[in-house]
Amino acid sequence: MISQLEKLLGTPRDGALLRYSLGLEHAKAGNNARAIEYLRDAVARDPLYSAAWKALGKALTEVNAQEALAAYEQGISAAKQKGDRQAEKEMTVFAKRLRKEPR
Repeated sequence: MISQLEKLLGTPRDGALLRYSLGLEHAKAGNNARAIEYLRDAVARDPLYSAAWKALGKALTEVNAQEALAAYEQGISAAKQKGDRQAEKEMTVFAKRLRKEPR
């Protein structure tokens, strides 16, 4: 699946959705660094892409809690702007959990 998606990079179909999809696939495959890279690309291309922010926060949780928290906070803001209540609620819960974790 990853190789099929990567063939679309640089084509007219390349965009936030493709980068998000690649991020999810790399996360599933255990390639967290690549997942983060593609998810960051997705939110750079579409700053209101709340699902990509949520996935980015999740991927970053494995690496850096502060960066994950920042991603969730930006995602919450994006979700509010879009009216995506479910994503807003989920990221709010994830952010609260990160704030409570001992460092």
